[in-house]
Amino acid sequence: MKSNYFEIIRGGLNSTFQDQGRENLYHIGLPFSGAMDKRNYLIANKLLNNNRNDAVIEFAFQGPALKYFGEKRNIVVTGNVNFKILRNNNTQDSGECYKTIKIENGDTIDIFSTNKSVYGYFSVNGGFKLDKIWNSFSTTVRAKVGPNNGNKLIDGEKITLNNSKDYQQRGLNFLNTKIEFIRVIKGTNFDYFSDKSIKDFFSKNFEVTKLTDRMGMRLRGSKLTNIKDTNIKSEGLVKGTIQVPADGHPIILLSDHGTIGGYPKIGVVISADYDKLVQITPGSKIKFKEIQLKDAENLYKLYNMETCNILSKIKWI
Repeated sequence: MKSNYFEIIRGGLNSTFQDQGRENLYHIGLPFSGAMDKRNYLIANKLLNNNRNDAVIEFAFQGPALKYFGEKRNIVVTGNVNFKILRNNNTQDSGECYKTIKIENGDTIDIFSTNKSVYGYFSVNGGFKLDKIWNSFSTTVRAKVGPNNGNKLIDGEKITLNNSKDYQQRGLNFLNTKIEFIRVIKGTNFDYFSDKSIKDFFSKNFEVTKLTDRMGMRLRGSKLTNIKDTNIKSEGLVKGTIQVPADGHPIILLSDHGTIGGYPKIGVVISADYDKLVQITPGSKIKFKEIQLKDAENLYKLYNMETCNILSKIKWI
């Protein structure tokens, strides 16, 4: 049997393999990593009847262009994404997200941009034929850990696929929504900041800067004043932590964040809002709202219930 594979015509911006993440390795300096937008990742695999933790290609802003060689396959793209299929007979189809699309030998999928969002996801039925590194398919580029030698996808690479005989067409009516506030709980150094800084943090808008990637999101706005000490002992960090360096401008740690840090931590973005946070584009404004830990736990349970409900609405077409 001949191999089925994609050839990368254009790597795109920050296109990497991702799954649900790499657990229990903070103690050796490896972050959780994994798909930035977990819900869109899960939808991509469910639409193709793949395993829940199969690898997908995650891309930011501009996705890859991939030429397919092999037997008929289904592919899917999730997120707010613009793409097209260049058929082997020189015709062209507009791409539709959240719907399986049948491709044949010689077809090219051109994912040219996200639309008012950052991340999108591409997958194929059967999944990509990859080896797990530290029990995960996730790529952490800064650490050079993961499939593809820990690198982004580049032009000319070939990606082999696993075998699959599931050609059922599926679709989902799904709309990515935005939220008015990013909800946070107090950080471990909340009391390091002046009353005015705390008031500004929860009442004023902050702009997402271009200095944002899978590691962190730098914000610009009212400077937050540390009234105690910026030189604190480094301690463990979690995804969503909001650190404030000496310049007073917050940094939100994202999926590939460093595992320890010594900047004061004013808050932590709740897990239920993380998918929405990472899709906020540079130049956009965000506002924070404080909630209690118990509320954050309940909202995360609700997020998981909503995700299961969304996945259950995938239908054959």
